[in-house]
Amino acid sequence: MLSGQRTNGGNMHDYDDDVDDEVLASTIVEALQDDGEYDDIEPRSGSLQLSGDDIQQRLASAAQPLEFQATLGARFASYDNYCSLFHFILNSDGPVDLELPTYYWAWDVIDEFIYQFNSFCIHRNNVARKGQNEEEKQLLRDNPQTWGCYSVLNVLYSLIQRSQMNEQLAAIKRGEDPNEVAGEYGSRQLYRMLGYFSIIGLLRVHCLLGDFTLALKTLDDIELNKKAVFARVMAAHFTTYYYVGFSYMMMRRYADAIKAFSHILVYVSRTKNLGKNAQFDSITKKNDQMYALIAICVALCPTRLDDTIHATLREKYGDQFQRMQRGGLDTLPIFEQLFNSACPKFISPIPPDFDKPENNIDPAQHHLACFMSDVKNAMLGPTLKSFLKLYTTQDLHKLAGLIDLKPEDLRRQLLVYKQRSRQTRWSEGGLLEGDIVNTSDLDFALEGDLIHISEAKTGRKLVDWYLRNLARTY
Repeated sequence: MLSGQRTNGGNMHDYDDDVDDEVLASTIVEALQDDGEYDDIEPRSGSLQLSGDDIQQRLASAAQPLEFQATLGARFASYDNYCSLFHFILNSDGPVDLELPTYYWAWDVIDEFIYQFNSFCIHRNNVARKGQNEEEKQLLRDNPQTWGCYSVLNVLYSLIQRSQMNEQLAAIKRGEDPNEVAGEYGSRQLYRMLGYFSIIGLLRVHCLLGDFTLALKTLDDIELNKKAVFARVMAAHFTTYYYVGFSYMMMRRYADAIKAFSHILVYVSRTKNLGKNAQFDSITKKNDQMYALIAICVALCPTRLDDTIHATLREKYGDQFQRMQRGGLDTLPIFEQLFNSACPKFISPIPPDFDKPENNIDPAQHHLACFMSDVKNAMLGPTLKSFLKLYTTQDLHKLAGLIDLKPEDLRRQLLVYKQRSRQTRWSEGGLLEGDIVNTSDLDFALEGDLIHISEAKTGRKLVDWYLRNLARTY
């Protein structure tokens, strides 16, 4: 039985430049969630008839990792195998009567499916940008739909819909019996577990594609706590919090990102049964990546951490961590290095242009540039804060002289600092929801060329303080 969940929700970005992209994304999602048959989930050679030992063998092999240096032919064959397996599970006359090979099988197969999709897209993009093998280029050019973004999303959405997983989780949230809405498919363990972990898979895929808002929205019906189903599978537990935290970080919600990373890192530090297994290396790597990401977030949004996490950060990064907290343009290479080492392996949602390699943008470099532009805006923050904490009232021109900035440049930097200290912080409801709070321990108000500085406890207190001082002025 699935554990109790709470409904979440959220809104998409509302930038005018993104309208066309949002319409396209909405159209794709609506098409994937259509009530029709799942005819697109087929291998290139057509649907295969599976039965007996053959299907059991395919169930077992679907969760087995592909060789790291697998040939292009092996990648194509693996795609066909996945398509035939999912086509059989989703399009048979009624639910198939199969037992999960292991309790962890559903997670393993979804995890490996997405990993192979990710690695194939990266390889294809590299071949298009700088590959010298013309035969390989032609093969990839002739098969643009193999490991295509649409087909992978189609599988995940189809598994969720067949299992009625969102409806089951919503019923649990209302305190109702999920079996009443599960239907003939969702009542089977095979479909239930595949549907559940497909939700986690969607979080991962949307994050890899760079849609961090939609990534968080996929967890609308899953509550993030240690009682959730994904928490029973260590690799799924790590994956969920890694992508939730990273999505928050890219949305500049650093306080929420720190909370997500801290949860899993503290959990690991207090878990004694993290023994070595087939996924040990992957979990260890994710653990190291989250320490790098939380170091970035704390530098951009100073926060008190658990003593164990803070000690580990100082041990891992030492002087680098202290320099990042002090700010300054000379620390930008550190931020860039940590981001590159800890970010997901981003992919493009469309096949590359093999005829014009210069048109193929590296998704990783694109997201790095977007993130570093925000980091650059924050580099003067620690310096401003150190000076503002010395005063309760200060003249803008005098402070500009102390910091060696032009008054108008300082005014802009103060506005940037104030805006960055206002973040949406989650407390309840959807992961995209939250209240606007001040994440800094001080606040200030500009009155002409006069800066009024106050300890930031609550927004209401600062407003009252400012109105009293303004009344005295006049």
